[in-house]
Amino acid sequence: MAEQPEILVVDDEPSMREFLTILLDKNGYVPHAAASGAEALTLLQQHHFDLIISDIRMPDLSGLALLDNVKQQDLSIPVVLITAYASPEDAVLAMKNGAYDYLTKPFKVDDILSVIKTALGSRPEKPLDKDRDSFAGIIGNSPEMLKIYDLIQRIGPTQANVLIYGESGTGKELVAQAIHQHSKVAANAFVPITCSAIPENLIESELFGHAKGSFTGAIANKTGLFELANNGSAFLDEIGELSPLIQTKLLRVLQEREFKKVGGTETIKVKVRIISATNKNLEEEVLAGRFREDLFYRLAVVPIRMPPLRERKGDVPLLVDHFLKKYSALFDKEVQQISSYALKVLMDYDFPGNVRELENIVERGVALESSNIILPESLTLSGHRAGRPPGPDQAGENDSDSWATEDIAFDLGLEQYITDIEKRLLKKALERTKNSRMKAADLLKMSFRSFRYKAKKYNI
Repeated sequence: MAEQPEILVVDDEPSMREFLTILLDKNGYVPHAAASGAEALTLLQQHHFDLIISDIRMPDLSGLALLDNVKQQDLSIPVVLITAYASPEDAVLAMKNGAYDYLTKPFKVDDILSVIKTALGSRPEKPLDKDRDSFAGIIGNSPEMLKIYDLIQRIGPTQANVLIYGESGTGKELVAQAIHQHSKVAANAFVPITCSAIPENLIESELFGHAKGSFTGAIANKTGLFELANNGSAFLDEIGELSPLIQTKLLRVLQEREFKKVGGTETIKVKVRIISATNKNLEEEVLAGRFREDLFYRLAVVPIRMPPLRERKGDVPLLVDHFLKKYSALFDKEVQQISSYALKVLMDYDFPGNVRELENIVERGVALESSNIILPESLTLSGHRAGRPPGPDQAGENDSDSWATEDIAFDLGLEQYITDIEKRLLKKALERTKNSRMKAADLLKMSFRSFRYKAKKYNI
């Protein structure tokens, strides 16, 4: 960032443009002005800005539409939206789409200067690379994931509590870890706990600790999650499973920043950032009376929605490649790629278990595959083989040629392809003859000696 940050003001009202331009200039910034969203887009093509301040309601291109265009070009540019017609819907939509802040006219000079200062300070030293394949251990470069990476960079340095919601297996804990890594307390503890994995009668002790002798089995003092995470981050996974009693106690910790151990008398003060996650719709849980509304708003200062894998199919090849390398190394195998047919099967699949299911599919495929490439028949999708081209194991007596396609041959290479066909036919012959090698050899019209040699060669 330059010594004097350059800020673009976008407003169709001349008096507001002039006011903000003078204010910025007096406070050491380099102001630029645009009278419309379209004019702002033209300037963005010609010049780099450190911050954009835009009105929401403009005749040609709204501030929300401008925000969307800016984020497509450079996720790292903070955008502050202002409006004279405040509405909760606009505010929620603005923040969800990546706005840094939302101010209502008329605003105080000190307020706008404070927002400008913090917004400029939030900008990462290095802009987010849209061509990178991963971020803080999270794999993916789809537009949906790039928005999440940008949000992590913006909220990481703050102390705001974060609620990550999404289906099981979408990678919510990885996002929680990334937020901690980008925080000012990254060197301190990140303490995770899965709320549903702990019996209800023990969850209070796990969160707050207990004093020796406070209940049967409490043979020593125990340090709880909040004390362990002091000056760091606590990750509460599946937070929607907490009982009403524990919700009340958790709310007190968030409000007072202090608690007592179970059976203890000493008040322990803590400074902990709470990052929570859920696969439930907590707003519906609040309406149903199963989750405290005041606790929900304390936890969801910044909500992040993790998209299911079916909404970011473009990331599937990257994830497959990542998991292939991981499990090939783990299993000491040379499975380095996936056939085009097998990848098409995965691209056509909806992944009800999301990234976790994809990892399981690739892990199993690497474990089962005898060649150096994952083939369709090595994939197991929810216990069925729907959508896969038939292989020798599935083909009938008159349709075995259906597996012998040019695509698979080109993926494997001729020598490996023929070897693979030979091995599979040997296995099929044994299955049909109930493991009689003599009958299997006759079925394949080969000598018993040749059959025995090949079976030994392929370790069948």
